[in-house]
Amino acid sequence: MNINYDKIRQLSEDYRSHTAETLSALVKIPSFSGEEKNVIHKLKQLCEEAGFDRVEIDGLGNLVAEIGRGSKILAFDAHIDTVTVGDPAQWNTDPFSGIITDEHVLGRGSTDQKGGAASMITAGRILKELGYDGEFKILLTFTIMEEDCDGMCWKYMIEEENIIPDFFVSTEPSSCNIYRGHRGRMEMKVKFRGISCHGSAPERGDNAAYKAARGAAAMEKLNDELPPDDENFLGKGTIVVSQMSAAGPSQCAVPDTAELYLDRRLTWGETEEFAVNQVKDAIPESEDVTVPYYDKISWKGTKYGQDLYFPTWKIDADHPLVTSGVTAYQKLYGSRVKVDKWTFSTNAVAVCGRYSIPTIGFGPGDENEAHAPNEKNRISDLVTCSAFYAALVYSLEGSI
Repeated sequence: MNINYDKIRQLSEDYRSHTAETLSALVKIPSFSGEEKNVIHKLKQLCEEAGFDRVEIDGLGNLVAEIGRGSKILAFDAHIDTVTVGDPAQWNTDPFSGIITDEHVLGRGSTDQKGGAASMITAGRILKELGYDGEFKILLTFTIMEEDCDGMCWKYMIEEENIIPDFFVSTEPSSCNIYRGHRGRMEMKVKFRGISCHGSAPERGDNAAYKAARGAAAMEKLNDELPPDDENFLGKGTIVVSQMSAAGPSQCAVPDTAELYLDRRLTWGETEEFAVNQVKDAIPESEDVTVPYYDKISWKGTKYGQDLYFPTWKIDADHPLVTSGVTAYQKLYGSRVKVDKWTFSTNAVAVCGRYSIPTIGFGPGDENEAHAPNEKNRISDLVTCSAFYAALVYSLEGSI
């Protein structure tokens, strides 16, 4: 299929202001995890105005828009929930102002990751304007609850809605580089039990807090010892004590229970069972090590959940999805794009990590803007991503 990449690049520039205004409108609508109703309906309106072929909200509350009638599915995904504001005093402007400057759109979610959503809608407009009618059905998915439980939205779509892409693109921020993997992650609770006694005679009891403290020190040591993956692409796994608690009958008593909460990042080859057994071995005083279960009612009233385990994923550098992305960028901009990985976690933990669907990432903005005060996204990145998403459709079609 012949395609004029110059035309795609020009259209993305023509839509520059429109894309920035779309992002601004999305930022102005708070959409914390589980509270995404208003922004989903705004996105539905925007997709319908763009003339996409089908626009529907699924049973969980994700929005799915379709372009094209091909037999293969290429999905572009943006989660549209955000973390909260944090300390408002650290913000120089209203977190939900959506202010547009010469270079940036400001506000919570502008990078993580409503910028990807805005660029996806513009890319869809470009594909419609070009009259795309190739072998792909293009899905633009605007997904919920990622900040609480990354990938659960796609677990629902794949297992409950039977939406199974052949290829998947996450539009999480990547500084307009192509990412082909990231570490997985999991959460663990480590419980300790002691024997309570009066605080005036602690030798009569068995202090669960001290056991937890020794466990925390063991986790610090384990973190230092964790090795990188064999390829040294994803880097080493990590483990951190993110919460710690102890309790007893009173503030004047030896605590009889304690708990550590762990955040474990998993490099290639590290599994849930491996990581749990590793903690059990490192903390012999622990009573139990478990992976918590997440379930929450979505904004649409649907209860759904999963264990808080999110598998590691990567695809090879010479995979057709990666090379097609490299080609698309080269055709658009005449230069080679960097191929790398994310530090944080995305919905790809489900799509590629759990279901082995080939995945890449390419998104506007920088990782370090995510969850930070004074979050912002570059308008130039929005333009680049709009062009890249549209061009990738044609580039990938020619490679498979």
